[in-house]
Amino acid sequence: MAKRPTFLQSCSDLFKDRRGNFAMMGAVMVPVLLATGGVAMDMTNMLMAKNHLQDATDAAALAASSSLVNQSLTQAQAKLQAAEFLKTQMLNWARSGMSAEEIAKIEAALSGTSINILEEKAALGNAKKYTVEVSAKFDLPLNAFTRLLGKESTEIGALSKSISSTEAKNALTMYLVLDQSGSMASLTTTKNPDQPTVVCGKKVCDNFLSKIAALKLATANLLTQLKIADPTSSLVRTGSVSYSTKMLPALAPDWGVTGVLSYVNALPASGSTDSSGAIETAYKALANNSEDSAHKNKNGQVPKKFIVFMTDGENNYYNGKSNDTGSDTATKKTCDNARTQGIEVYTVAFMAPTRGQNLLKYCATDTAHYFPAEDAAELTAAFKYIGEKASQMAVRLTK
Repeated sequence: MAKRPTFLQSCSDLFKDRRGNFAMMGAVMVPVLLATGGVAMDMTNMLMAKNHLQDATDAAALAASSSLVNQSLTQAQAKLQAAEFLKTQMLNWARSGMSAEEIAKIEAALSGTSINILEEKAALGNAKKYTVEVSAKFDLPLNAFTRLLGKESTEIGALSKSISSTEAKNALTMYLVLDQSGSMASLTTTKNPDQPTVVCGKKVCDNFLSKIAALKLATANLLTQLKIADPTSSLVRTGSVSYSTKMLPALAPDWGVTGVLSYVNALPASGSTDSSGAIETAYKALANNSEDSAHKNKNGQVPKKFIVFMTDGENNYYNGKSNDTGSDTATKKTCDNARTQGIEVYTVAFMAPTRGQNLLKYCATDTAHYFPAEDAAELTAAFKYIGEKASQMAVRLTK
């Protein structure tokens, strides 16, 4: 009769038996391996989701800042714009690989996006500075393998901040020197936006802007940029002078832009061309110590000074008689003096011949200050750029 094994012997035999070890180890390790693979895939998804959300918050913050500094939206509207922009960006991404239920959860989470706008006044009270902060988060669903570890989702978050401002960084005086000679009465290739057609005889004809009309529209655009930067007329002074056969009565610099706008809108077009007296008048007005004193008493600053010199032709008159070179020589001498005094000279050649272009290229502070304009649209664009450059509008991302 065989001897019955003792309890201790049975336990010893069990531990020594290696049969079935692989199956047991597999039963334990397979879920672990699947979960590990799931975590690896989800880490990639989390990184992509984080990048998408950061890009979306960055774009939303910049969009709101740009709208505020350009004064196209109120603060409430800018917040709505930023929130809708962010949500649209993220939902487009989510629809590429998520279920309708998961997308709905993300949409609900993004509805709670935090958007804060802080408006600050500059020291002199004329400029506005906006800080836009966009903070968003949502729960990213995890895949079935990762859920074996007991976690259904993970939170993804992002924060972006942008700063925008509209400001005249320095007080400034700008003097416009404008050609109103007879050639300014000729037509451009641009239709009048207010009345594109007219009746001529028994048919309808295109109604093209004259050069002088295009100049008035472009000047208004430039002055608008300065007005936006200085709505209280505490930093910006403007003046203007026009010329044809001789310099016409000038408008001395004064606060704001209203006087210059009225002056330019009243300009006729007649006569020959002599820019020498007009450019000298602008230079002397800006170089005069009284201009610095006006700013010191008003805003405590030393102003930047600008001349905007425009022509559509070439000088052909000087000292009361026809002369092809005398006015050019005198004008160049004044431009040299302006450079010596640190006055920035912007020049715009409006459909001008070669000699007129060469004169303005010479007078410009540098090549970036010279603009050739071959039609009314290019003239307006040049004047607008000059106004924007002077008023220094800026938007930047800080975080």
